Amino acid sequence: MYDLVVVGAGTAGSVAAHAASEQGLKVCLIDQKEKNTIGEKTCGDAVGIHHFNRLKIPPPKGEELANKIKGIEIFSPDLKTVFRIKGEGLHGFMVNRLEFGQRLLHNALDRDVVFFDNTTALDPIFKDECVCGVKVRNRRKNELREVFGRIIVDASGMSSVLRRKMPHDWKIERTIQNKDIEICYREIRRLAENIEDPEYCRIYLNQSISFGGYYWIFPKGNNIVNVGIGLQMINTVLNPRRQLYTHVLVNDPFIGSKNLKGSGGIVSTRRPLNCMVGNGILLVGDSACQPNPIHGGGIGPSMMAGKLAAEAICEAIEAEDVSQKQLWSYNVKYMKAYGAKAAALDIFRLFLQKCSNEDLNYGMAHRLVKENDILNASLGQDLKLNITDKARRVFRGLNKLSFLKTLYLTSKKMKEIKMLYSNYPYHIKDHEQWVNKVESIISARALI
Repeated sequence: MYDLVVVGAGTAGSVAAHAASEQGLKVCLIDQKEKNTIGEKTCGDAVGIHHFNRLKIPPPKGEELANKIKGIEIFSPDLKTVFRIKGEGLHGFMVNRLEFGQRLLHNALDRDVVFFDNTTALDPIFKDECVCGVKVRNRRKNELREVFGRIIVDASGMSSVLRRKMPHDWKIERTIQNKDIEICYREIRRLAENIEDPEYCRIYLNQSISFGGYYWIFPKGNNIVNVGIGLQMINTVLNPRRQLYTHVLVNDPFIGSKNLKGSGGIVSTRRPLNCMVGNGILLVGDSACQPNPIHGGGIGPSMMAGKLAAEAICEAIEAEDVSQKQLWSYNVKYMKAYGAKAAALDIFRLFLQKCSNEDLNYGMAHRLVKENDILNASLGQDLKLNITDKARRVFRGLNKLSFLKTLYLTSKKMKEIKMLYSNYPYHIKDHEQWVNKVESIISARALI
């Protein structure tokens, strides 16, 4: 019997295991991958420095560090307008994902965390209406076994092996709708020549090429880039790899480039789950829909979730109470720390996905939202609009006044939902009422 069993040795799982073991808990970590491949995944590979500073986790260096980033550039569909956004909140790193993941894993193992690799979690084990363990299969030996813990963490990623089998009355969302998922494909490519301004990540908006998402070029060095595309999963006709090869890799700077590594995957692009705890279980990382709703970056939020989950777990073990009520503090702390910002960005994501290329071109060209306002919104502040009389006249002539009204409404809804998440209920009894308020804001009807 362990104090804690963590299913999934990705960023959130490894950080949770390490943080809990530092407090003296007996921890078991399980992952279906081979030990030496932990950390490798389809990812944009970018993470902000503020996450490391806040959590007091050493930033990447040496083989982990691929590049330092100053900011991002956002391109309109017609490529005529570029928002260059830089500032302290966007300083960060491009990491070599495998080396970074291996560091987090070994941090945990150095604290005597027991690790089972090549081991697939199959089902949660319940006792007295509480999760008390996990049924697993060791694929190397093809053996079934049961691993028991006082508390279980589901860090199993988008597959969410345990979450999907939780009781309905725990109010944990068991399935994620396709409209809130992006299907992605990315390659690490060596360019024929060095890329210009390698300290800026590039994001391209274009509904024809990357419906409901975007495509990106993230420099990992002078001539190495992470290039990929994400598509909203409701459109099953478009294939992300085909879209990347048809519309992106045929252009500069990819002429003469070489593919070093390619992979695909899916990521949630929505606010965090309304509830991330049950009796004896917590959800962290992709399993809890914690990536950024706009760009899908999940490294920073996952590190934060791992730390906060470990705090709640240690408190529960000390109190000898692993109930949902006792673990509820994890919900509250995460929503205040990141969930409020993520919920506001989810509203903005829904707005962007409804925009046509024409809307995006004119909106960016007339700077209806300025660069600094986008930066501030990404850091959790309110979205400010820059709608001048000139812009109103232009949009009136284009019969686009409805677009301006929707943008106003979006800004208003972002403020409302951020306030709601900042006041996440401290008690389970108030949760249903809170969820109803969230749904009234997030509903499609409310955002038209």
